[in-house]
Amino acid sequence: MEKRWVFKEQPNEEQVKILSEAINVSGILSSLLLQRDIADFDEAKYFFRPKLDMLHDPFLMKDMDVAVDRIKHAIHENQKILVYGDYDVDGTTSVALVYDFLRNIYEHVSFYIPDRYTEGYGISLKGIDYADYNNFELIISLDCGIKAIDKVAYANEKNIDFIICDHHRPGDELPAAHAVLDPKRNDCSYPFDELSGCGVGFKLMQALCIQNEIPIENLYEYLDLVAVSIAADIVPIVGENRVLAYYGLKKLNANPSVGLQALMNISGKRNNYDITSVVFTIGPRINAAGRISHAGASVDLLVNKDEVVAAEQASKINEHNIERRGLDTMISEEAFSMIAGGDETKKSTVLFKKNWHKGVIGIVASRCIEKSYKPTIILTESNNMATGSARSVRGFDVYKAIAACSDLLEQFGGHKYAAGLTLPLENVALFQEKFEAVVSSTITEEQLVPQIDIDQKIDLDIITQKFFNVLNQMAPFGPRNMSPIFATDNIVATQLKKLRGDHVKFTTKQEGTEQTFVAIGFGFGKYFDLLSSGMTFSIAYTVEENDYLGNKSLQLYLKDIKFD
Repeated sequence: MEKRWVFKEQPNEEQVKILSEAINVSGILSSLLLQRDIADFDEAKYFFRPKLDMLHDPFLMKDMDVAVDRIKHAIHENQKILVYGDYDVDGTTSVALVYDFLRNIYEHVSFYIPDRYTEGYGISLKGIDYADYNNFELIISLDCGIKAIDKVAYANEKNIDFIICDHHRPGDELPAAHAVLDPKRNDCSYPFDELSGCGVGFKLMQALCIQNEIPIENLYEYLDLVAVSIAADIVPIVGENRVLAYYGLKKLNANPSVGLQALMNISGKRNNYDITSVVFTIGPRINAAGRISHAGASVDLLVNKDEVVAAEQASKINEHNIERRGLDTMISEEAFSMIAGGDETKKSTVLFKKNWHKGVIGIVASRCIEKSYKPTIILTESNNMATGSARSVRGFDVYKAIAACSDLLEQFGGHKYAAGLTLPLENVALFQEKFEAVVSSTITEEQLVPQIDIDQKIDLDIITQKFFNVLNQMAPFGPRNMSPIFATDNIVATQLKKLRGDHVKFTTKQEGTEQTFVAIGFGFGKYFDLLSSGMTFSIAYTVEENDYLGNKSLQLYLKDIKFD
């Protein structure tokens, strides 16, 4: 599909010159930093050299003191604590971190993950009944609970206190929990509000360390879990998240937990993990347990200390992931067929089929956007209700659009770009109609065209090993600090090869320069004939380092091609 290239606004020359002189880098690199709001030496030092002592005081978060006091009271009174979390990567890593940390200092701790199919997302009545039956007096919920007003009230009736640790948007009313930790609370002045759910759990344990004089290094052992949650939940990798991701990836690559090491071994990728490789190797496997069976298996693996047992657990989870892939492919093809037979003029996609597997509908929604670039909701039947996952296109708030249809829904929640919802089966057609009306009236034509943000237009001879080394220090890359995308004109392809899977590989030669690089284009096989013709073209790409059997070289990874 046609993509729109948008060139980012360039900083003024004087700013570029001042920063270049201050940190001794080229104008191009200074421009990249200024585009990321890094304008002077101190800000550059903070960016390039993150330190763990840059983490904010956890007690700046609303209710943190109350939450820590309640945990201390539970420990002092020998009360049972239940660590409760969602079944996705962020939820299971959150539970693994808080449960494992607490059980090292206190024996009466257990964890609970709701069943995706029988309980659904978030706090469940079944979970509270489980806590009541087993005499738990405190529940710490992670990555969920911010909208569980009725459920928390139900727990209060049973004299079970809640500490909610969440990072989703609150509703107009907060649950009547003992403490509500959510940096997105309107009355919370915490300096950074983009933490993952696991990040909020980390802050709670950080506060507990401070109050109880527990060595903070004990908590830093869990930074690899925090990095996995940041990657998988696609939160902005700036500010505090950048510090947590930076050190979490260092631990993941140097000394991962036994459970994560087992997942890395079975994925086939043993080292050099970055945010992207976490998203595509570790994340799907952790998620697969909850999609196909029960997410408790992922927590069991993540807290395991026995390498042999962990390897067995990881193998079973990997089998779930293989099954998930098969379901994903089959349902995606059915959805593509429904899109092809539908009304192309519509600005949204809402598909429903009662026998689609609930565990993969979020993935299918993302696949549909790759095929037809529109806000998309995939619905299936579960527990006599329609339940679905929503994904959005750049710039469009699908959560707000769903909220505008709340009169037809049983419940909903999520983020700007991803959300979940449940509604009566008889409301599906009405919801499809109303959601389309809301989207049509609010989305812009530009938002319906995939966009590539170009950081800089450069000539190929700008790219050197020194240039790449500085680029590489800008990692970890992710939302709000994406890997820089460059554009170069007047390119000719030589030594062109078509690879399996409809991919291409060729050597780039820019007219008027001597520098050449190998370029890889995944899914660019459709351009093979044009590339073979000898005509010039422009490329949008990132610069990466290819390491093949120890031989390292710089390569261009194509984002798009525009032919002259």
